[in-house]
Amino acid sequence: MNKFRFFFIFLSAFFIVSCDKDEDEVSERFRFLTGVEWESEELLVNGVDSSGPGELLEDFKGTVKFNEDGTGSFGQYSGTWQFAKEETELVITTEALAFPLTTKIDELTATRLRVSTGFPNPMNPQEQFNIQMSFKSK
Repeated sequence: MNKFRFFFIFLSAFFIVSCDKDEDEVSERFRFLTGVEWESEELLVNGVDSSGPGELLEDFKGTVKFNEDGTGSFGQYSGTWQFAKEETELVITTEALAFPLTTKIDELTATRLRVSTGFPNPMNPQEQFNIQMSFKSK
């Protein structure tokens, strides 16, 4: 009997968690992120502009669009995105990068998006670059 009760509780929890959200249940952060196109404003590595030709963040320069279906374009990249850690992080996955890029959301309003992350230095994997990216609504 205990096994049956445990299974029923597990099954009930699974259905509750896996149900799709209604449109009314979409968070404000989701609406802010997907409601506009974003234009890169500041792309910094260790506090220095890194958006120029040959620089680390050059390909993130331009327009960023987070689509409601979890796809998007991120400058020159395209791929998928998702929230993580209760919508305090963004995870961007693209074939152009060897692994998903996880960023902390420092600010997200209807007109401004700021994210930050650490990224391994390709020349010295023991060292990490501090990356900050700011975008304004278009």
